[in-house]
Amino acid sequence: MTPSVHLYNAGSADESGAVEAILYRQVMGQFLAGVTVITASDAGVPVGMAASSFTSLSMDPPLVLFCPAKSSSTWARIADAGNFAVNVLASEHEDVSKQMSSKAADKFAGIAWHTEVTGSPVLDDALGWTDCRTEHVYEGGDHWIVVGRVLALGWRDGEPLGYHRGAYGRFAK
Repeated sequence: MTPSVHLYNAGSADESGAVEAILYRQVMGQFLAGVTVITASDAGVPVGMAASSFTSLSMDPPLVLFCPAKSSSTWARIADAGNFAVNVLASEHEDVSKQMSSKAADKFAGIAWHTEVTGSPVLDDALGWTDCRTEHVYEGGDHWIVVGRVLALGWRDGEPLGYHRGAYGRFAK
């Protein structure tokens, strides 16, 4: 049997259990993530943020989760609402993701949206969406782990927007 050859950079935790932040970021960047926009209504004003840390959690009951940074001022406004919508972005939505990642005063300028059950903004041309009530918020290092119960959802045909190694990409079949 031929010994295996590893063609990758590697590292391990130091005595305190910490790994180098740059190596951690490089490894996590290898994971292709979908891109979403998390939205809510803060006293009737739409708020939103781009997020790639989103996943389904449970079918019964229907639960999803996402992980905003503790430092996010947008998350603080979404948390106060008690509900949120997750909008899955399509391949043509790179500009929407950038706009929702910005510090613009009106992140919804030029973006068509409507509301469903919770009153959270649902982007009209999202590839898919879930309208959720916040069920739990857990600590997770420098982020929160937010679990939402899906109250309404929808989807359309299209290709997803991806994020890999710090750049946007398209899904190829």
